[in-house]
Amino acid sequence: MPLGFGRNKPTGKPGEWFYCLKHDKVEEGPECPAKDRLGPYASREEAAQALALAEERNREWREDPRWRDDEPPAP
Repeated sequence: MPLGFGRNKPTGKPGEWFYCLKHDKVEEGPECPAKDRLGPYASREEAAQALALAEERNREWREDPRWRDDEPPAP
C-alpha cells in the first residue's frame, strides 16, 4: 500500500486563501497542490499580495547580516 508520497491532492480548507503560482491567481481553499501555492492567507486581498510579500521577505533575508557568507561573524 503506498504511503502517499508524490501525491498532488490539494490540501487546505474553505476560508483559507492561497496564491497559485501555476495559474497566477488567488484561490480559496484546496484548488491546486500545495507545491504550487503560497499561503494560506487570512483574506483574498492578502493572498493577492503574496508575490510582493515574498519579494520583500527575500530582500530582507538577503540583506540580513546574520545570513551573509562573505563576511566574518561579528565578535
